[in-house]
Amino acid sequence: MNLLALDTSTEFLSLALQVGDETYSHYQHAGQAASQLVLPKIQVLLNSANVKLPDLQGIAFGAGPGAFTGVRVACGVAQGLGFGANLPVHGVNTLLALAQASGESKVIACLDARMGEIYHAAFVKENDVWIEFSKTSVCKPEAAPALSGNWVGVGSGWAIYGEILGKIYAENLIKTMAEITPTAQAILQLATPIFAAGKAKPANEAAPIYVRNRVALTTLERAAGQRL
Repeated sequence: MNLLALDTSTEFLSLALQVGDETYSHYQHAGQAASQLVLPKIQVLLNSANVKLPDLQGIAFGAGPGAFTGVRVACGVAQGLGFGANLPVHGVNTLLALAQASGESKVIACLDARMGEIYHAAFVKENDVWIEFSKTSVCKPEAAPALSGNWVGVGSGWAIYGEILGKIYAENLIKTMAEITPTAQAILQLATPIFAAGKAKPANEAAPIYVRNRVALTTLERAAGQRL
């Protein structure tokens, strides 16, 4: 299949374009510039593969949770391109993409949610199918749900709150992979079966995954350098 995947839910811009058996990718630390870079970089990938948007069968995107602006950018770009080229879209949980990117089969996925919180979920892979063992949520790191068994900790939440999370999961943690991010390649892998089965949605149904209700900071919070 010919598919495009993108993620801007973290400070990294990640793109992947699958054309037949070939995959073209782009990955960079973009910060707040992702919204300006994403469309030109997508065009670079399309040019590299010598294809145009209407040659694709669908667009997958990191739907969140993640940075509010980044999640909205990914959803908006997928929706806009999908409308323009009449392509279906599919949003992938970014915590699930973390699990997929890790290459592990039992994963506690944690992303820094800012404001002293984490986005958290636990996934188990059985027969190549991911099962959500602990639901996607936002919480203080010290309130992360207890889990039994052996797990691998993945994502930026472990880099920032590793000491706190390490105490909670001390007896259950095999290792941590704090450097892993939700990549477009992982999103592509997760989304391909959805497109192949004809289960992707029309572009107008593209929607982000929000697990935090707050969408704005107070003046004092902004002055203190906090970010959503």
